Amino acid sequence: MEPSGVLSASVFGPDLLLVALAAVILFGGSKIGELGKGLGEGIRSFKDALKSDEKKEEVKVEEKK
Repeated sequence: MEPSGVLSASVFGPDLLLVALAAVILFGGSKIGELGKGLGEGIRSFKDALKSDEKKEEVKVEEKK
């Protein structure tokens, strides 16, 4: 029995390869690149929004002092 929180090695083995192959068949090679780019931009904008919210909170805390 595996300890909780530990991923088995099979997750990164042939199963991942089959999922990637299915994605290429369904979406095509060019769409995969576009999807990856869009995902990266979305994550980047989310992180930027979190950072700007933290800066706003810091300004509010400093103003209250």
